[in-house]
Amino acid sequence: MTEPRQPAMPIAAFDLHRNAQGRLVYVGPDGQAHEGVQAVRAFPISEPAHGVSIVSADGRELAWLDTLDALPPATRQQVDDALASREFMPEIQHIDAVSSFATPSLWDVRTDRGPTSFTLKGEEDIRRLAGQTLLIADSHGIHYLVRDVTALDRSSRRLLDHFL
Repeated sequence: MTEPRQPAMPIAAFDLHRNAQGRLVYVGPDGQAHEGVQAVRAFPISEPAHGVSIVSADGRELAWLDTLDALPPATRQQVDDALASREFMPEIQHIDAVSSFATPSLWDVRTDRGPTSFTLKGEEDIRRLAGQTLLIADSHGIHYLVRDVTALDRSSRRLLDHFL
């Protein structure tokens, strides 16, 4: 005879809201409030909807979320907003022009957030991630994502090949 299966453990009830100063506040199941918390993805590129941590202002983990899909809609929106304000990583969809094949060079690109230009200081600022994914850092420290090099058009790939 088998024992009845236990239901999956629900995410511990917590509240996430912004205070009057606009700071994110986490109120845990114990009722204790933590001001100035941040939401941090464990795997922002490969698994953006899984593995999110809510950390205190001093960097201590307060809550771990295996998946965002299990959150109530209002809490999910607060987590999504917190992540969006923390993360800024435009995805390059097309490379229009590169000023020079020697670095530093000025790149004109189209991203999922609109057209922009940035300076690539050196070839070492282009990092290969898993598969065909690249992360390009500009001279100001902003990171641009190329999710799949093979999905870029031919002219964009040709320009990018000079730096790889």
